Amino acid sequence: MSNNYHINTRCLQSGYNPANGEPRVLPIYQSTTFVYDSADTMGKLFDLEVAGDFYTRLSNPTSGAVERKIAELEGGVGALLTSAGQAASLISVLNICRSGGHVVSSASIYGGTYNLFHKTMREMGIDFTFVDPQASEEEIGAAFRDNTRLVFAETLANPTMVVLDIEKFARVAHKNDVPLIIDNTFPTPVNCRPFEFGADIVIHSTTKYMDGHATAVGGVIVDSGKFDWNNGKYPELTEPDDSYHGIVYTKQFGPAAYIVKARTHLMRDIGAVISPNNAFLLNLGLETLFLRMERHCSNAQAVAEYLEAHPQVEWINYPGLKSNAGYELAQKYMPNGTCGVISFGVKGGREPSMKFMEALKLAKIVIHVADARTCVLHPASTTHRQLNDQQLADAGISPDLLRLSIGIEHIDDIIADLDQAFATVK
Repeated sequence: MSNNYHINTRCLQSGYNPANGEPRVLPIYQSTTFVYDSADTMGKLFDLEVAGDFYTRLSNPTSGAVERKIAELEGGVGALLTSAGQAASLISVLNICRSGGHVVSSASIYGGTYNLFHKTMREMGIDFTFVDPQASEEEIGAAFRDNTRLVFAETLANPTMVVLDIEKFARVAHKNDVPLIIDNTFPTPVNCRPFEFGADIVIHSTTKYMDGHATAVGGVIVDSGKFDWNNGKYPELTEPDDSYHGIVYTKQFGPAAYIVKARTHLMRDIGAVISPNNAFLLNLGLETLFLRMERHCSNAQAVAEYLEAHPQVEWINYPGLKSNAGYELAQKYMPNGTCGVISFGVKGGREPSMKFMEALKLAKIVIHVADARTCVLHPASTTHRQLNDQQLADAGISPDLLRLSIGIEHIDDIIADLDQAFATVK
């Protein structure tokens, strides 16, 4: 697709280009396997000498079209869909960090990702140092070790809404010859394209805004193709892979070395593949992503201003407010809007906040965020309940914090629901 098209157009048109007489809408290729006319052709596919779909665990025409679309939206050289956002986080790190390695990560990240890093991946032999995303370059740099292999952070932290200074983290990462991996789930490429600010790899939980309708769990990894892996730190990419007869990814696949290895090595062995049906549903969500993000952001801005002025609100964190500490960074990285997620606390602490949440009627309590319907959650007792009090504090999550995900309903109905809920805690 032409690079001159706006991102709105790419959401609809990228990835799939039907030929004469073919379906206008991307089909679901609901098949585990694909037919070839000879063992020789199959052998070349297995040896990565030619490209093609031969087993859906590695690639599928439906998934492939959606991967091409997301790569275009983010401005990358390639993408890999996964079964969930957690799988994208796992594979993005494991692809370049084996047992004995070390990762510098922002402390303000999704609770599931924190637990993946702090618990599961530590048990796999990979160590993590968590740093304040608002720390200075010197403080972040002090967390590096000789075996540090990457830096990980979120564009907008879930659920604290801390805005990352992407260029600062990219400078520190690159000064230490490692890539920066950014979770861009909340802003989506409609509102922020981290590659333009120095990030090297982007991941998403596509379950959120990209799908947008709470119908399909998924994740994605996108490779910018810009990081130079030939610095001696990444033998996974620069030395022969015995499982593929000694191919060297950087030599054979050039700028796409990272994403090809993620698919042909880790997806092959771990199998965290998205189903063709979920890829199809994700594509439907992507087609309206730019429209929905506009409404999510305009509704959230109105709600944030309402909450900021409300006498029963103790505090509020939304980067679209001029009073917010992250406002200037948000204007720099996301000038057209951030997302629809707001964090705030009701005066009186945890109990009034919980009472308010349970009194909401339009907004439902769900373990989800960032879809078309307004929803609410108390992270300290749900998504981040594995964290102790100190870890919660380090992640910026107070006991009274409510995560309100504003949907695309009429703004008057959303605010009316908030009004009646506040009335129950007076």
